[in-house]
Amino acid sequence: MSAQTDKAEAFRSLHVPGRPLVLFNIWDVGSAKAVASAGARALATGSWSVASANGFADGEHVPLGFAIDNLARIVRATDLPVTIDLESGYGETAAAVAGSVARAVEAGAIGCNLEDSFPGDGSLRDVGDQAERIAEARRVANKAFFINARTDVFFQKPAEAHDDAMVRAALERGKEFAKAGADGLFAPGLVDEALIDQLARSSPLPLNIMVEASTPSLARLAELGVARVSHGPRPYLAMMKMLGDAARAAAGN
Repeated sequence: MSAQTDKAEAFRSLHVPGRPLVLFNIWDVGSAKAVASAGARALATGSWSVASANGFADGEHVPLGFAIDNLARIVRATDLPVTIDLESGYGETAAAVAGSVARAVEAGAIGCNLEDSFPGDGSLRDVGDQAERIAEARRVANKAFFINARTDVFFQKPAEAHDDAMVRAALERGKEFAKAGADGLFAPGLVDEALIDQLARSSPLPLNIMVEASTPSLARLAELGVARVSHGPRPYLAMMKMLGDAARAAAGN
């Protein structure tokens, strides 16, 4: 456990506003080794990629046991810190979420993502209920374990409809999540520079942004005070496109 705690503390130290930790999300041992060999400082699974690579839809359709076994294989294959995307925590109750987190810790994870939406339809959970789920996760994990609280506020409307009110809503959630024991605030779907700036400046937690087609450059995200940048499903999609293109070329198509 001491080695795992050391990795968790090292991972935590990488979250520096203005010098963002870049996580090129992985899905299995092969992708973990490839990303590690490129000089990564830490590894993070992406739930969409893990699901698609194994024939499942995203949204907790991957059985939890399968996701934990996949995590354990990755942890055994690398010396880097590994954080797992646990989606909504695989549980209807806060106690069930705690059980999922405990299994991730046992498998060697040094952190996890927990999102505040329902896996079935993507609607937002009550902020108090989500704070309770985070608090229970915090209770079963050691203090070094990094709980990245994902808010899906910005998935509720298309990017062109994002506004100051949505930033305020995300901040309100972030403050409650911080009180419950979260360590980072993840705001996927947010791409507008001015709104990222507002959120990064006011967030009580280090801000994590996910790369999309219209996301500002890494250098600009650093200037805006972002502390963590995730690539989500993009690495998997790029790899699958490369594979398909190579297969077509090999067949002369």
